[in-house]
Amino acid sequence: MSDQPRRLLLVHAHPDDEVLTTGGTMAKHAAAGDQVVLVTCTLGEEGEILLPAIAHLAADQDDRLGEHRIEELAGSMAALGITDNRILGGPGRYRDSGMMGTPANDRPECFWRADLREAADHLVGIMRDVRPHVLLTYDDFGGYGHPDHIQAHRVAMYASQLAAVATYRPDLGAAWDVPRIFWTAFPVSAIRAGIAALRSVGDESDFATMDPDDIPFAVADDAVDVRVEVADQLPAKVAAMRAHASQINMEQGFFALSNNLGAPVFAHEFFRLAKGTLPTGGPRPADDLFTALEWE
Repeated sequence: MSDQPRRLLLVHAHPDDEVLTTGGTMAKHAAAGDQVVLVTCTLGEEGEILLPAIAHLAADQDDRLGEHRIEELAGSMAALGITDNRILGGPGRYRDSGMMGTPANDRPECFWRADLREAADHLVGIMRDVRPHVLLTYDDFGGYGHPDHIQAHRVAMYASQLAAVATYRPDLGAAWDVPRIFWTAFPVSAIRAGIAALRSVGDESDFATMDPDDIPFAVADDAVDVRVEVADQLPAKVAAMRAHASQINMEQGFFALSNNLGAPVFAHEFFRLAKGTLPTGGPRPADDLFTALEWE
């Protein structure tokens, strides 16, 4: 084990994605002195705007929502204590693709249509620069089927393979083989807890009335390999969520729970192991992304 700081790299699709499934983990590792680097693949130009005052920035009007959301992302990073946030290929290189099956999917500059090798090369350079011990991204379904999440998964996994090949693009830096890769996860027990909390406060939204077993992104509890406790990071996570005011309603619905019923619903973040190994004989799921991992 080295005296060098542990290094964590996250690949997310849009501003605000980072806080919803990994914000507590990011804040926890930043506070511990670990190097935490976030890569965001698009500026979220197709996001639904929740603030009437900036409705004119929508994609079908001024189309400047991305400029606003990058400012929100900076606020989120400040709340979480993260100082290194990078936009894949630079701001505006890849555009938000919108939800699956929408016209935004057909725009030539959208991330969904990005050349996989080109996008991966942007990330290879970052991986070789950061040399992360742990990489966090989505599963092959992108968590819930959004095309940009699926593409972020593809780009992250492909880049991790290319970055490890010494003879591939040496101009992008010395080869680096990421020891561990995790995918974000939504265990069915946590989804049940969220739905129960919503119902307890009289919420009648579509999500509150769903059967947890019918939610396509739910995974079995025994598929979760690491559960990170982030109760102490909830204030930072809530502040980061508030920074994304154009996208997250903190006054009603599911995310309002973070203000009053946050402990049982938001106090843990969950991950599935996609590459590498975890020690046997320890707690299951493990409670640390870096457990028993030696680094340099």
